[in-house]
Amino acid sequence: MLVALTSGVRFFKGLLQLTSSRYQKLSLVGKALIWFILFFYLCSAAFIVVVTPARIAQFTYDFAQDIRHLPYGYTILIVIMIAVSFPPFIGHTTLLNLFGFTYGLRGFFPAAFGSLAGSAIVFVTLRIMFSKRLRSWTSTNEKWQALEAVIRSRGMPLIILIRVSSFPPWAWSNSLFASIAPVSLFQFFMATWFILPKVLVYVFVGSRIARLSDGEQRNHMDTQTKIVNGLLVVGGISISVLASSLVYHLMQKEIKRLHDSPSERDELAAEALEAAEEAPLLGSDSLSSP
Repeated sequence: MLVALTSGVRFFKGLLQLTSSRYQKLSLVGKALIWFILFFYLCSAAFIVVVTPARIAQFTYDFAQDIRHLPYGYTILIVIMIAVSFPPFIGHTTLLNLFGFTYGLRGFFPAAFGSLAGSAIVFVTLRIMFSKRLRSWTSTNEKWQALEAVIRSRGMPLIILIRVSSFPPWAWSNSLFASIAPVSLFQFFMATWFILPKVLVYVFVGSRIARLSDGEQRNHMDTQTKIVNGLLVVGGISISVLASSLVYHLMQKEIKRLHDSPSERDELAAEALEAAEEAPLLGSDSLSSP
C-alpha cells in the first residue's frame, strides 16, 4: 500500500512538472487558450451548482436511456469513439464511462471494440497520409532514430509499456505509435489489447454512476446500497489512478535506465521518450514544414 501511495505521489509530481514545462513552452495564443479552457470549466462548475447535480444526472441518465433503446444506439457511441481517437480530440475516458452509463457492464464489449477499432484506424490513416514526411523527418532526427532502434531491439515489452502509459493521452498516443516506423500494425494492435482492463474499470464506474443518477432507482435504494455503490465508484477510480501511477513509475524507471546506459543511442532514445511531442505526426512544426 505504501509503495502504491509513493508511486501516486510521484505520478502527480511528475504530472505537475510536465504540465508546467509544457505551459512555459506555449505561445501567447496557446496560453490564452489554456486560460479560456479553465474559464470554461469554471463556468461549467457554476452551471452544475446552479442547476444542481441531481437534475443534470437525471437528464444525462434519461438521454443515455434514449440511446440505449435505439436499435443500433451503441453504433453511434462507437463512431464517436473512433472520431475522438484522432488527435487533437479528447474524450476517450468520458466515452468509456458513457458506455457503462448507458449499457451497464455489457457496454464493455462495444467500448473495447470502439477502442481497438479507433486506434487501428488512426494508426493506418496517419501512416498512409504521412509516410513520406515521416521518412523525411526521421532521417534527419538522431533522437528519433535512436528511439526507433531501441524499440526495434526491445520489441513488444517496451511497446506495451508505452501503450498502457497515460502519457501521452489516448489520441496522441495513437499518433505517436504511427510515427514510430519499426512498430507494425500487428504489434500496435496487440499492445492495445493491454488497455482493455482499464476500459473495463471505466465502464464499471460508469455503470455504477448510472444507478446513482436515476432518481427512481435511487429512491428505491436503502442507505447501505447507496453507500456501497458510492464506494464502488470511488474504488474503481482509485484502482485506475493507482494503476496509472504504477505504469508511470515503470515508464520513468525505463527512461532512467536508458539515461544511465553507457550507450549514446539509449541516451538519445530516453530524451525522445521524454519529449514525445517531437514525434513527426504530433508536432505542428513538422507537419507544416514542406
